[in-house]
Amino acid sequence: MNALVPLPVVLPLCVTGLKLAIGPRLHRFQRFISIAVLGAVLVLSVVLMVSADRHGPLSVHLGDFAPPVGITLVADRLAGLMLTVSSAVTLLVLVYSLGQGMADRDDQAPVGVFHPAYLILVAGVSCTFLAGDLVNLYVGFEIMLVASFVLLTIGGTATRIRAGSTYVIISLFSSVLFLVAIAMTYAVAGTVNLAQLAERLQEVPPGVRTLLEAMLLTVFAIKAAVFPLAAWLPDSYPTAPAPVTAVFAGLLTKVGVYSMLRTQTLLFPGHRLGDLLMLAALASMVVGILGAVAQTDLKRVLSFTLISHIGYMVFGIALAGGGGISGAIVYVAHHITVQTTLFLVAGLIERRDGTTELTRLGGLARTAPLLAVLFFVPAMNLAGIPPLSGFIGKLGLMRAGVADGGGWAWALVAGSAATSLLTLYVMAKVWNLAFWRDAPPGAEEEGVVLESAEDDDTDDETGDDEEGRAPGSAETPGSGEASGSGEASGSGRPAEAGSGLPVPAGAVVSAGFLGQSITTTKHLPWPMLVATGAAVALGLSYTVLGGPLTTFTQAAATELLARTPYIEAVLGR
Repeated sequence: MNALVPLPVVLPLCVTGLKLAIGPRLHRFQRFISIAVLGAVLVLSVVLMVSADRHGPLSVHLGDFAPPVGITLVADRLAGLMLTVSSAVTLLVLVYSLGQGMADRDDQAPVGVFHPAYLILVAGVSCTFLAGDLVNLYVGFEIMLVASFVLLTIGGTATRIRAGSTYVIISLFSSVLFLVAIAMTYAVAGTVNLAQLAERLQEVPPGVRTLLEAMLLTVFAIKAAVFPLAAWLPDSYPTAPAPVTAVFAGLLTKVGVYSMLRTQTLLFPGHRLGDLLMLAALASMVVGILGAVAQTDLKRVLSFTLISHIGYMVFGIALAGGGGISGAIVYVAHHITVQTTLFLVAGLIERRDGTTELTRLGGLARTAPLLAVLFFVPAMNLAGIPPLSGFIGKLGLMRAGVADGGGWAWALVAGSAATSLLTLYVMAKVWNLAFWRDAPPGAEEEGVVLESAEDDDTDDETGDDEEGRAPGSAETPGSGEASGSGEASGSGRPAEAGSGLPVPAGAVVSAGFLGQSITTTKHLPWPMLVATGAAVALGLSYTVLGGPLTTFTQAAATELLARTPYIEAVLGR
């Protein structure tokens, strides 16, 4: 069974090489092998999770080199659950993207772009969850960074390049800081293997150990978008195509949370920075949700709620007890799924009406009842309405806070309740503006072409090109040729993606995949609807399986806090 541990990393990388060799040819075969490999990774993840639950952590030393020389991969309960949830989500997002037509335009590029980059991203995520040493944790982050920059800037528009550049600069800064932290750790402990560090760091002077803890927390807080290190996120994610935004928002920030969970429990038990973490958690909750209240674009609303709800997970980590860790794990699994689903729904709205600006939407509950249901269920789940999984996770965290009894813990319990109520208010605001009220004048009609503009200097030219073009003259959506995520145009008041700011009529700052024009449609491609519906069902399954899920996460928390099962599995004792 240990031999299966590397496969979630190896399989996507091997298929990526095959795809690069194929290039832009054989579209159907490319789609098939992408879905097949992610399906295989999902099956492997479930097998690893069940095996780790029944038999304890699984570990493998690549090349049969023992620590600290060899590369160690470890699958315990936490890693198995994270792999399973992330594999399911990435598979659904891939199906969604095929329906949107992103990959079908790869013939416009020298080599296929989307599929290889997406599979490399999946391999990086899997590497991070399975990494048994700090160096390979760093390697996993860098694999994700390379792939995410490609995906974030797909289409090559000025807005996406600008947002992607900000994302890369921040990520590179955190990577340099991570390298410094790794070097310092090796200098004081003589190893970067996590199991060996768990033993040796206890002999390091407290001041040095606290410095290392602070540096690693800073790195992971940047990755997780914990306030005040989250300013980059609201401007980076909303500009990308809908499937890319969904997988980034739902999954990539949780990789940072996972790293905090792993290092805080294994390397720094009884950590001295608990109060600082609680302060960061409270600030993330409050600032994030207040930012969401102030937004009028759906993607930016969801980006700020993402920052806010990261605070719940940091809350559980800061409590450092079994109840807090268990609640944090439940909430990570819940939030990956629900946040991804909401961004997929935002992509459906944009595909149908040409915008996610709430002031220009309306009447969707009447004209698109299925879309309304697909939004309403995860929105209420995010708000924590009983008995949904959001309520289960928040209740577990708040009970752990009450049991802790400290001043900061009580402050976070109050902050959690207030944030949950404000999240409900924000979701109700979105529902009222986009779904419940009548559509405002000037709403998009079916067949409006959403054209790309490389920069502001070409706005007039783009507008002239649009004049006289018959609606629907671009590729027809649903045929597999329409692509990407388009922004509003044609109503005389289009908006820059995610900003709510008007740009000249007939122009749009964001573009579809590879800059191709797309067309709005009231008949959404069925793979997009099926993938989104499956994501909603996955979120609901956490409610149906709430008892077994809570039992599993409690066992995972006990295992993390005990540390001994992990250390013995890696060191062979």
